[in-house]
Amino acid sequence: MKSIRILVAEDRLQTAALMRRALEGDGHSVRLAYDGDRALSIGKGAEIDVILLDLMLPRMDGFSVLKKLREAQLRTAVIIVSARDAMTDIVRGLDSGADDYLTKPFELDVLLARVRAVGRRAPAAQHAEQPPELTFQDLRFKPASYELQRGDRTVALTRTECALLEVLMRRAGAIVPREVLMEEGWGTESDPSAANLYVFIRSLRSKITQPAETELLHTVRGVGYSLGKEVF
Repeated sequence: MKSIRILVAEDRLQTAALMRRALEGDGHSVRLAYDGDRALSIGKGAEIDVILLDLMLPRMDGFSVLKKLREAQLRTAVIIVSARDAMTDIVRGLDSGADDYLTKPFELDVLLARVRAVGRRAPAAQHAEQPPELTFQDLRFKPASYELQRGDRTVALTRTECALLEVLMRRAGAIVPREVLMEEGWGTESDPSAANLYVFIRSLRSKITQPAETELLHTVRGVGYSLGKEVF
């Protein structure tokens, strides 16, 4: 896999140095930012593929950094890396446009695997063949632009949401096991939890179906998820 250009936004110097050594040892290039203002400046102005973003940064917190990046229409992959493990924080991070959420403490191998997972889903080069659009009922999924259309609505998706939706749409009408979705979303090395999948499915469901629209993404308890007809 090609080298990934990574920004580590972390105010604890020892933690930042440890992450940098591990990432560079895996063949990636790394820049550091110790506060939110600097993270936003580098994230907006430099060629960065992945941002590892702590939430409790001085001068500007991670949520604000992420919000400003997405308001600037930047699609840079963002993995929140934080000791804040409450479900409300995880949901807020993903709703704000994060591509993944990794709680501290973590194994370095898991961090590297998460970075590789989002790196694989980086935007394709302009000259490369673009992935085809997928449709199901009144849904239209555009992988090249990270967009989902339903009727007159167009919503932006994160890379992980795109990976999950593609699997669900390609297997529309069938039950997709949780294990398949976790492998497609995070790879076999990144050790995602069922909670990771649940939160992403929750976010994806809210984008697929708005009030007064027919629910299309259904939970098959104990097994997985199905796009299409509800399975009992």
